[in-house]
Amino acid sequence: MREFIVEADGGSRGNPGPAGYGAVVRDAATGRTLLETAEYLGIATNNVAEYRGLLAGLRAAHSLDPTARVHVRMDSKLVIEQMSGRWKIKHPAMKPLAAQARAVFPADRVTYEWIPRAENKHADRLANEAMDAGARGEQWSATTSTAELEVADVEARAGEPEAADVGAGAGTGGVEVSGAVGPAGPAGTEAQARTSGAAARGWSAAPDLGAPATLVLLRHGETPLTPQKRFSGSGGTNPPLSDIGREQAHRAAEALAARGTIETVLASPLARTRQTAEIVAARLNLDVHIEDGLRETDFGAWEGLTFGEVRDRYPDDLNTWLADPEARPTGGGESFAETAARIEATRDRLVTAHAGRTVLLVTHVTPIKTFVRLALGAPPQSLFRMELSAASLSAVAYYADGNASVRLFNDTSHLR
Repeated sequence: MREFIVEADGGSRGNPGPAGYGAVVRDAATGRTLLETAEYLGIATNNVAEYRGLLAGLRAAHSLDPTARVHVRMDSKLVIEQMSGRWKIKHPAMKPLAAQARAVFPADRVTYEWIPRAENKHADRLANEAMDAGARGEQWSATTSTAELEVADVEARAGEPEAADVGAGAGTGGVEVSGAVGPAGPAGTEAQARTSGAAARGWSAAPDLGAPATLVLLRHGETPLTPQKRFSGSGGTNPPLSDIGREQAHRAAEALAARGTIETVLASPLARTRQTAEIVAARLNLDVHIEDGLRETDFGAWEGLTFGEVRDRYPDDLNTWLADPEARPTGGGESFAETAARIEATRDRLVTAHAGRTVLLVTHVTPIKTFVRLALGAPPQSLFRMELSAASLSAVAYYADGNASVRLFNDTSHLR
């Protein structure tokens, strides 16, 4: 039985941005290149490009011999771990690509290995060629590819003393040769492309998984009801910011401007969040986009009341509500379970739409606590064990493998 080695890579100039993949099939016994393939994909994320590269490499190997054994080598830990079955695939864009890749060969004839970036130069260069071709309005052509020659030239020169720092210009172990794309290219290297997003610069990232979608969660500034700790949801009087609340919004705006990482501002439709968002967006020179999924819970007949007043007037309803996330406030408000379902759907949509980017969500107490609770896998009762101040900042990063990381919670340092 023949054995092939498939090396694949993908990259995106922007994540999402102009993307492409490259793959090479080698004879396992001799190391000889048997087939190269690459393609410009248009606008896509790094992870999609990597999976497309894997799929193309497997299909190329199948075209040479559908009965062969295949050993896949990639420098994307995400793809290798997911295809090996050690990590779950939760991202909706990844699942169909992974399924297609698994269908090319029987599972017992394909093995996977993560390799350092420096060992995946050939596929990386093919992906760069594909993105370069796309920038010219063309598709990649095997007849004009010089990827194998360029990589061989770099490897030959790497043994010479004066060539010891080849690729160091990109700062991430990539390949930089005469006439090739430099650090501002497809990814000058993949690691650079993955950390070029705003999330990586200002809110940290894990390079192996690509730049996450980072949701920065800003609670609105104070309203006249806030100091009195009255229920103020989406079914009440819709109070505006107080003078103190507007000052808090300005301070939050300065703190966010100092980070310099926010690319989009989304806000709940309620007055207090819109006003907070407008102050921040003006400082960041961005527009405000309204997102209905970020609205506060509807507290029904409890709107405008303090906790003590609700306890005195509706003790049985309050006790049930505190014990059961399915219970609604008196008068047909929204249960915490309903709020959680709404926030989960909003989160999934935003994470997909803003993969690799940092987005500011100006919202309310219950939505922010719910984002954090879901990210931690905490029970609904945890909502009552979090303190969230007016105009506080929290942040959650969402990775392509479906995992989340809480980066910040209830930060009020900008208000002091």
